[in-house]
Amino acid sequence: MVKFLKPGKAVVVLQGRYAGRKAVIVRNFDDGTRDRPYAHCLVAGIKKYPSKVVRKDSAKKAAKKSRVKAFVKLVNYRHLMPTRYTLDVDLKDAVATDSLQSKDKRVTAAKEAKKRLEERFKTGKNRWFFTKLRF
Repeated sequence: MVKFLKPGKAVVVLQGRYAGRKAVIVRNFDDGTRDRPYAHCLVAGIKKYPSKVVRKDSAKKAAKKSRVKAFVKLVNYRHLMPTRYTLDVDLKDAVATDSLQSKDKRVTAAKEAKKRLEERFKTGKNRWFFTKLRF
């Protein structure tokens, strides 16, 4: 079987708190680990999507509307739906599996992911990834 869930692949989370949210795979564990003996991956995704900016908005309001909130999570492959899109955001050094062990490390990893995703949003590339999924 071909492994197509690779780092950089955009996915949609199907189960849990972030169901319906878009995420990008940071690292995958096809064979599982000792504490998680199933195929899973580390994802960084968008908790709160940026709002639409209109021309009459002030610079301050436009900056506030283009903010992104991020999450970092280990997710089972069965709870992900892969998309045809890939995102070339370098999150590997920002988000690691050991950053999920404690609350403060998780928060710092999410903040770093937020910073990188906001940079990507401001470039205007990967527009689909930063739009809310309508269903």
